[in-house]
Parts: sequence; structure tokens; C-alpha cells
Amino acid sequence: MDAPTPPPAALAAIETLIAIDPDFAQVLDRAGPLPWRSRTPGFPGLLQAIVAQMISNQAAAAIWGRLRAIPGALDPASLLLLPDDVLRGAGLSRPKVVHARALATAFLDGTLSADRIALLDDEAAVVAIGSIKGLGRWTAEIYLLFALDRLDVFPSGDIALAAALADLKSLPARPSPQALRQLATAWQPVRSLAARLLWHHWRHVTGRPAMDDFKLV
Repeated sequence: MDAPTPPPAALAAIETLIAIDPDFAQVLDRAGPLPWRSRTPGFPGLLQAIVAQMISNQAAAAIWGRLRAIPGALDPASLLLLPDDVLRGAGLSRPKVVHARALATAFLDGTLSADRIALLDDEAAVVAIGSIKGLGRWTAEIYLLFALDRLDVFPSGDIALAAALADLKSLPARPSPQALRQLATAWQPVRSLAARLLWHHWRHVTGRPAMDDFKLV
């Protein structure tokens, strides 16, 4: 099944981005139309972001497939009842088990909720999500970008984005997260589309699928 196409607001944002930086038109010319990837808002979307931390897309997809197949794993109260060895058996590392439980607790005690996060502006949402153990800026920004379709979020700590920009712009070296964040200010107010197109470019260059492209059974 083909991935969904970008919604109208995203298509307009792509046009804005290309007007700001015409190099992004090359991505579409070379890699083809941008597939629109989305994730479930709330606890499942943040749990999926935890799974994806610091591992390859292929490994993340395999772990996510096993985890979501466990009855109750995508519900905060039910996840807290699952033994550690069940979560570890799905492939979660010991720290990620701790982080998943911290996330579940935050949803149960009201520290986080899908509705509350959705009402916050981008930076406030990053702060709220980042207050939970194991959920840093990258995790929060990935959630805002893929679960809430925010248009001006840029995960500058993402190595693939740095590598993609270095390739697209023929930079002498991969920019640091700080340098990448500064470079991305030029793409406001549509930095999310810059991120999506850079990932699209990197998948085309490397042949590595996105986490959401793997068939989960």
C-alpha cells in the first residue's frame, strides 16, 4: 500500500519552503513525491518515539512490531502491569523499559495527556514532554512532527538530518546539532517540511527505509 500524500497544508508549506530554499526542489525531483508518515497521538505515539531512540529504523520497526502485539502494551495502565521480562522480550532495553513506565505513569497521573499536549505551542510541548524521564528534545520533536503534524519543528539532534543536509548542500562536514539548528532557522515557519524532505532525500541516497515503511507482522 502506498503511503498517504501530504495534506493541503503540508503541500502549501512545501511550496513555501522551496521558495525560501530552492535546493529542496531537488529532493522531489530526485526522490519523487514525499510520502506522508503519521503516528498515533497520545501514549502510543510517544512510546513509539521511545522505541526509536538511538537505534536503526529496521531495529526500531522490529521492536515496535513486537511491542504493539503484546496485549495492553499501548495502554498506560495495562503497560504498568506487564512484567519487565515481557517488555524486555519485545526488545526494549532496560533503560527504555524504565522510560516507558515513566511515560505510562505520566499519562495516568495527568502530567501528560494527548489533549493537553495538543493545546500547547511547540516549545511548551517540548518542555512538557521533556520533563518525563528518558524523553528528551528529540523524542518530543519527533512526536510533534509525526503525531501532531506540526509544521515548524526541526529535530536538530537527528544524525540522519545532518547527514542529509551535508549531502544535499555539498557541505565539507556533517553539521553539529547546534549548527544544524542554526541553519534550520532559515526555513521558518515550515521547518518540519525541511526535516521531512531531508529524511526523504537520505532514504533515497542510502536506500534505507523509514521505521514506518517496514511491514510489521
